Amino acid sequence: MIALYFGRAQKVATLVEKQSSSTHHRRIFLAAFLALAAVDPIHAAVPIHISKEDALRIGKRVWQNESNGSIAGLTAWNAGEDFASLGIGHFIWYPQGMRGPFEESFPKFLAFAQQRNVTVPVWLNQASACPWNSRAEFSRAQNSTQMRELRQFLAHTVDLQTQFLVARLQQSLAKMLDEAAPGERVNVERQFARVASTPNGCYALVDYVNFKGEGVLHTERYHGEGWGLLQVLQRMHGTGDGAPAAREFSNSSAAILRRRVQNSPPERHEARWLPGWLNRVRSYSENS
Repeated sequence: MIALYFGRAQKVATLVEKQSSSTHHRRIFLAAFLALAAVDPIHAAVPIHISKEDALRIGKRVWQNESNGSIAGLTAWNAGEDFASLGIGHFIWYPQGMRGPFEESFPKFLAFAQQRNVTVPVWLNQASACPWNSRAEFSRAQNSTQMRELRQFLAHTVDLQTQFLVARLQQSLAKMLDEAAPGERVNVERQFARVASTPNGCYALVDYVNFKGEGVLHTERYHGEGWGLLQVLQRMHGTGDGAPAAREFSNSSAAILRRRVQNSPPERHEARWLPGWLNRVRSYSENS
């Protein structure tokens, strides 16, 4: 069970835990909690807290999705990309002077760690950008002291990285509702809550937001069509909870990713990634 507490919701959470130990009631609270983040931005700013056990469980699944759970996979630089991909969520880190259409997230994770008084390697604290300027340079440095320290830091902070992903999820619904057309907002919020109430809901939402973003950045579009969580939820129109919601989310995610590949620039060769992407989103409906 993922126990979530913040602001005025803390009393509600405690009451739910005292009155019922059933997973069903706690999932209802999770959905209500996440929905509250969208309509109460003051309280939504207070961090969500999940147990270390739950954070590790979710984090290991995300890590498995990104790099098969390997230590080496914590420090990657994919072919054809202009940035390093670090940690369990492959957080983006651009070299000095380099920027692209995708949101840079690794510096935000470092700030998150520092705010929680987590010990960060000194050179990371001092770095204003990724110290490796190209994929070739990054590859040559795989056995360097800095790279070994970076992998050790990332391997020892799986739960913290998950907390960072959950914090991003906490803010995602409000962003998506701001971006959605007024007539779509009720459905987007309803679909978010449906997914959140499933057994894999927190994992599925956290993973997809980390994987493909909220879908609110106009730079993350091909032919004007996005591929983030907002677009996945907009495509959903069901009403059933539990397994039906999980299956619809998984299927909608797959459809949005296929559309992305179809719209992508030919030189990116994104079709090579599609089988792995589809396998990833298929896990959202497993055991639901």
